[in-house]
Order: sequence, then structure tokens, then C-alpha cells
Amino acid sequence: MKAFRNLVKPYLFWMGVFIVIPMLLIILYAFTRQGNDVMTFTFTFDNFIKFFDPIFLKVLGKSLQIAFVTTLVSIILGYPVAYYVANTKEKTQTLLILLITIPMWINMLVRTYSWISILSDNGFLNSILKAIGLSPVSLMYTDFAVTLGMVYNFMPFMILSIYTVLAKMDKALIAASYDLGANRLQTFLRIVLPLSVPGIIAGITLVFLPAVSTFVIPKFLGGGNYMLIGNLIENQFITVGEWNFGSAISLIMAMVIMGSMLLTRRLDRNVEESDKGVNHGNGGVMYGRQ
Repeated sequence: MKAFRNLVKPYLFWMGVFIVIPMLLIILYAFTRQGNDVMTFTFTFDNFIKFFDPIFLKVLGKSLQIAFVTTLVSIILGYPVAYYVANTKEKTQTLLILLITIPMWINMLVRTYSWISILSDNGFLNSILKAIGLSPVSLMYTDFAVTLGMVYNFMPFMILSIYTVLAKMDKALIAASYDLGANRLQTFLRIVLPLSVPGIIAGITLVFLPAVSTFVIPKFLGGGNYMLIGNLIENQFITVGEWNFGSAISLIMAMVIMGSMLLTRRLDRNVEESDKGVNHGNGGVMYGRQ
């Protein structure tokens, strides 16, 4: 036990230096007034009050909207992919999972920048449109471009989360469903989909949280004037130099993210309780013969 504690000490030191201390500094800056003297602190709530200006609330609303659409599209596109992968042969699954995860090996900055050459006015997509006699479409620096970039970067997390649950699903439940007279659609809606909800919830967490706070994708695909909450925080720290206001925004976003995590955890618990009825209640699967 003592040897185990000694192994943990370097990690605790790392957490203290690179997580706890920076977090305490952010909290300190958030509740203090901007001043010339670094060692002089005047406590205030002005930084939080300032955030509730309609301009900044609009930025927060826009960020939540884009993150919601990104998550929804990731579910719609990612679920069929995860379902297909989970129902293929084991060797094929390994290959497909590898293909899905390969883009994640590349730095997100590079992956995002590559979309500029595809979506720009003289990019690959508009070159195809011109070649077939159609007018080019302005796609860069739009909500579509930002959402597309987020879906491309974050959808693999949704696919992997759902795939993990589907791959571990008890196939006997599906076989029992068919034996009791259910067709494929009924089996999917009453067995597969409910049992895969924990994977969907995990995917929502892994997609929504980075989507609502990212600043790289909006900066490159949305342009310099495109402002989401992540860009606003970056702007306060790097460009404007208002660390106090930037820290307050960071804390507000941390509370939004924590609230989202608590909500998804609550939903996950409710799903687990309802799943017990599928697996154990009334003999497991109940269907009337058609």
C-alpha cells in the first residue's frame, strides 16, 4: 500500500501544479477587479455582471445552438455507422474502428485547416460545381462550415461510444425478440435502441462539451469575426488582456459544462433503471405474435 502511495505522489504533484493552482488563479481573477498592481486585489462581482450583457449572452446562446446541432447531427449520422460496425465480423470491426480513429491521430488544427481547401471559394467542392456548370457556393465563414468542422472532428467520439454499447449487447435478447414474433423494426425500437441509450448519452457528453467550448474550429472555418464562447475567452486573455473578465467567463462555462454532465448522468441513471425492466421484468421480452 505504501509503495502504491509513492507511485501516486508524482501524479498528485502534477495535478497540484498544472490543475489546482491554475484553477485557483482563475477563481481569484474572476472575483477581483482589473488593476495595475498584480498583488493588490479588490473583490467584486462586476466580471460576472458584465457577462449578462445581451451581446455576451447572444454569444453563449450561439455556442449552445451550434453545439446542440453538432451533437444532433453526430447522433443521426453516427448511430447507423456504429450499428453497422457492431454487426459485422470481428476482423471487419477492427478494420472499421481503425479507419474511424485514424483521423483522430492527426492534430485537430491540421484536420480543421484541411477543410479550408475543401470549402473555400476556389476549393475542391466549388471546383466540382464549376466543372459541372453550376455556380459556386459561398460556404466558408458560415454556421454550416463551423458545424461541419465540429461534426467531422467530434463525431468519432459518438460512434465509438455507441459502438461500445452495441458490441457488448446480449444477442440472446434480439434472438428472443424474433422468436416471440417481433420484426426487425420492432426489435430495434424496443430492444436495441433502449439498450443503446447509455452509449448515446456518453456520446452526447463527449461531443457536446468540446463543441460548446472549442475555439479553433470557429476561428478557422468561421473567420475572424465569428465569435463563440471559446473565442470570446481566448480574445479576453490574448487580445484584450482582460484576464479577470475572461476568468469569469471560464467559470460560467465550467458551471454550464458541469450542469450538462449532471443532466446526462441523471438521464443515464433513469435509463439504467428502465433497462432493468427489459432484462428482468416480466420475463425479459414481451411481444404478441403478429
